[in-house]
Amino acid sequence: MDTALIYKSNALIEASYRLSVYEQRILLSCISQVRRDAPLTDQQLYTVSAQQIADITGTKLGTAYQNLKAAAERLYRREVTLKEAPNGHGQARVRLTRWVQTIEYRDSEGMVALRFGTDMVPYLSQLSAQFTRYALADVAHMDSAHAVRLYELLCQWRDAGKREVSTEWLREAFQLGDKYPAIKDFKRWVIIPAIEQINKHSPLWVKWEQKKTGRKISHFCFVFGEKLKEKKKTPQKKSATDCDKVPRSLYGIPMDVIERLARPGESYDDAALRLLSEAKKSYE
Repeated sequence: MDTALIYKSNALIEASYRLSVYEQRILLSCISQVRRDAPLTDQQLYTVSAQQIADITGTKLGTAYQNLKAAAERLYRREVTLKEAPNGHGQARVRLTRWVQTIEYRDSEGMVALRFGTDMVPYLSQLSAQFTRYALADVAHMDSAHAVRLYELLCQWRDAGKREVSTEWLREAFQLGDKYPAIKDFKRWVIIPAIEQINKHSPLWVKWEQKKTGRKISHFCFVFGEKLKEKKKTPQKKSATDCDKVPRSLYGIPMDVIERLARPGESYDDAALRLLSEAKKSYE
């Protein structure tokens, strides 16, 4: 599960919904089993166990087991409001639907099985453009649903390193309703804890500032980037200019090639993997 990846259409990233952190864990664990390039039907059953949840989150098995059934039952009733078509194709329309059509709780196995709703399938599979990708491990240790949602919104703009959203849009995306009407409470209970968890648990660092329209705080601006990874120092002989001669690349493909051939909405990482796959098929 450490290398499990989440793929979501950007339209789903920006959808309006509310899920608890336990419901998020069930959903994301199942979404990580969906292959982006493979067909998905609404009849496919995905499973996740309390043991898997405990392993990826670092929590006790008993705690994961207790929360799994209750979260699964709530998840069946959860709604999501979609405002765009997947892959950027088709007519945009507001659609109210559900995440799942079936939930099974297998008590003797400590396991949940689910089928995604018919309307959700296009937002999770065969995504060719305008999608967001991140590792399940990036959010596994977050215990705030707001932190997970905000992390996804930042990952969507990962290459830009900056995202500005209106306060009202963010409240609607998180479906806060009447909660935290005062901006100080919104910052205290939503923004600040989410930022702290992203900085602590994810591969991103993030800073934020608020912007005003007149006297009212109307927007939040997030600036973020990849945390520097510590590299083991190995003794080696090289000239002072050796580093300058090494081209910047991903998976051996020069960045200028990736930038030139990347599709709209495609991250550099996904573009590089696609080019490698295409090159392999061409060779075969």
